[in-house]
Amino acid sequence: MSFAYIVRCNFNDPAREPAWNDWYSGPKIAQMLRKPLFRSCQRFRRVAGQGRGYLALWVLESPEAFKTREYTSDWGFFEWQPCITDWSRDLFDGGNATETDFAVPMQGALEVVSFDGASAEAASAGRDGKPGMIWLPIAGLDRHTPLIGLRVLNEPNSAALSADGGAQEAVYRPISAFAQAEKP
Repeated sequence: MSFAYIVRCNFNDPAREPAWNDWYSGPKIAQMLRKPLFRSCQRFRRVAGQGRGYLALWVLESPEAFKTREYTSDWGFFEWQPCITDWSRDLFDGGNATETDFAVPMQGALEVVSFDGASAEAASAGRDGKPGMIWLPIAGLDRHTPLIGLRVLNEPNSAALSADGGAQEAVYRPISAFAQAEKP
């Protein structure tokens, strides 16, 4: 069993944005993947559709990752905090998906369908007609959406975005390579 920890946000300081991306895609990912139960990460930037500008997709072994001393002693955006807006962090049940099921090649994209603010029933109904998605139910943290759909695209332009059913649909391109924690 795996869990997808998805962090979405916007960044409000264009002058500092390149440095923030260098930090988050480099030292921050490396720091987090040294923590217990964190297995992988990849970062993305929205190129089409609706939603927040950035998305980080972490795969965890267990929700207990958030309770370890290593995690609680030094997590967060540090000096970048004032520039982070519309921030959400949600934990989803990944079921039998493996961390590599979420790996997106650098020339590919990630299609994301979320239902921020919708009921579980509305989200469940809204996922119809979206073949090929990995549907993940909410499991914890902020619970912005009761359900999220992810689909790895080998061709960034192969998504068919629509605005029906109360869903927020977007395409995100990788801004970092898929990174995995070293096996113990």
